[in-house]
Amino acid sequence: MNHNFLVMWCNEGLECVVDLTEDEKNRTWSVLTGKPPVSQLPSLHHLILRARYNQQRHYEIYTVEATEGISADDIRDMFENSPQTAADTIRERGNCLHSDRAQEDRVLIR
Repeated sequence: MNHNFLVMWCNEGLECVVDLTEDEKNRTWSVLTGKPPVSQLPSLHHLILRARYNQQRHYEIYTVEATEGISADDIRDMFENSPQTAADTIRERGNCLHSDRAQEDRVLIR
């Protein structure tokens, strides 16, 4: 079974990795055992609001699917060891929810 992750980073580094599949599984088990479902997910609205308020940090928010055995810690390690490769891989394979990615070819003054 593949896992879906929500990943948020900026020009200062990784900010958030959430295992969406694990959260959904935990909420389902809570309902099945008669407990109120509790989500550990940050609000996507709040993440996007944070990104828009801090545009100078060039936030990017993606969802990405990973094969079984890949954990949120593995994604954090990937960003720690090779942040550019991690960002490029997620951009290539993920689904962009928000991007203020800095564009190098942007003309500043004409």
